[in-house]
Amino acid sequence: MRNLVVLVTFVLLIGLPSAGSARAAGELFDLQKLIDDEVAKDSKEIVIPPGVYRVKPHDRVHLRLEGLRDTVIVAKGVTMICTETTQAISIGNCRNLTLQGLSIDYDPLPFTQGRITALGPEKSWAEFELFNGYPENVGTHVEIFDGRTEQLKSRTHYGWREVERIAERTYRIKKSAAYAYDPESDREEVGDIMVVSSDYTPGGYRPHAIVSTGCENLRLEDVTLYASNCFSFFEVECDNSTYLRCALKPRPLGDDIKPRGLRRIRSGNADAFHSKYARRGPQLIDCVARFQGDDCVNICGEYFMTGESAGNTVRVFLHRPLNIEVGALIEIISYDGTRLPDATVVAIQEGGKVTDEERSFIKAQRMDKGQQGKLVAPGARAALLVLDRSVTIPVGSVVASQKRVGNGFLVQGCDFGFNRSRGILIKASNGRIVNNRITSTWGPSILVSPEWWWLEAGSSCNLEIRGNTIKDSLNTAIEITAHSGAGEIAPAGLHRNIAIMDNVFEGCRLPCVKVTSTAGLRIEGNTWPSGAADGAAVVYRNCSGVNPSFPAPKSQSAD
Repeated sequence: MRNLVVLVTFVLLIGLPSAGSARAAGELFDLQKLIDDEVAKDSKEIVIPPGVYRVKPHDRVHLRLEGLRDTVIVAKGVTMICTETTQAISIGNCRNLTLQGLSIDYDPLPFTQGRITALGPEKSWAEFELFNGYPENVGTHVEIFDGRTEQLKSRTHYGWREVERIAERTYRIKKSAAYAYDPESDREEVGDIMVVSSDYTPGGYRPHAIVSTGCENLRLEDVTLYASNCFSFFEVECDNSTYLRCALKPRPLGDDIKPRGLRRIRSGNADAFHSKYARRGPQLIDCVARFQGDDCVNICGEYFMTGESAGNTVRVFLHRPLNIEVGALIEIISYDGTRLPDATVVAIQEGGKVTDEERSFIKAQRMDKGQQGKLVAPGARAALLVLDRSVTIPVGSVVASQKRVGNGFLVQGCDFGFNRSRGILIKASNGRIVNNRITSTWGPSILVSPEWWWLEAGSSCNLEIRGNTIKDSLNTAIEITAHSGAGEIAPAGLHRNIAIMDNVFEGCRLPCVKVTSTAGLRIEGNTWPSGAADGAAVVYRNCSGVNPSFPAPKSQSAD
């Protein structure tokens, strides 16, 4: 087999330009055909010759891997340059597929960078001049970095609206009509660096860089992304994916694919690793995510809001196709945040349209307007879940399939940070967050929490948070929390059996740990900053079963 691989590689190399010549000539290459030809031969090990390949998208995707079985694609020393700011790779319904060594970049980039040259009254607008080598087509997803340190200066991302070209490579971008100046958060100054989304999609737009859908035992090894138009590594309805030494990071100036007036500050435009509806959660091992526009990791499922329950039947509103199956064990959270015993779905029935009364209730809720709009749209429908026992819950409660939240995940040995949002965001159970390094996140470095606002499930049980080093967090370093549909802190028992042990906190604000809504909490062996005592480093509220050796905190407030 080894001799065959060498022979195939030699033959492929004969007909391809070298990496240097391909870059210099700017030639397009049909990487899809190369792989498809090998798949047609039933090759189970496909070796792509090292080089730089400029790829044109077809139907908004640069490369598609569909329905592959027991296949290894070796792309060591290969860089794929996406020539439009649309999806890089779509991986669909593959089983036991391994992709090794590929690097992905974009030209033009899905973001642009410039220096602030003027600010409006109370910083209501900013003018900035683009650095050489960065694209125009300026968007409105904004981050502002200190002009001296090149570090993120605030959590700004949304709330910018109108963009106006006022001179050659110079733009003015305005804040929304609802903007009110806040000196604590509106810290931008002339000379700071604006990083703004950018779009070049003549063939149409499709979000995210690497998207995996319906895959089982997918392995991405040593895959590096230097840019993405939204999420970077995004999986939907997958089962037991592994990301080994995968990275999202800014490409260094000296290694960039074209000259630029300033190094890249941003990597991706939104989340680095995002997993939705996984049967078995992803395994992230020795991965890197830095300087992206949102969370480093998000592992979650989907809540469905309920109507009235009667006996063993629960009515649920469908803002998306129902991913709860007959036989699924479902999590049930009452509107007040109380977690009820799980139940099993024995049948699913048609529920008709959402009624006017139900629509009025939904419109009154504090939730994402996009999700809310789907629930109240004309023709929005419902389903009836028939359970193995009787359940009494009010309208506005939520349910989720325990098979579709990413339980059994692992995040180990990763290096995350320097982003405007959370480091590791978990909404799953039976998982481990161990031996990671998380630096300078503007949201909590580790957050365990369902989000009723987004209808992102679920609550968490049996978590181990151990051996992590959290440095210079600009928010709570570790937070375990949950809120009801009305926005109140949920009672104890929504989360269960959480261990926070042997973590090191450096330069983090106090308290380092906040916990709510948890039954069974173990906190021990942690190293707090500057020798702070346990009682000052941790606050908790609505918790029960805290390990007896841990002192009661001085303050019970964890709001």
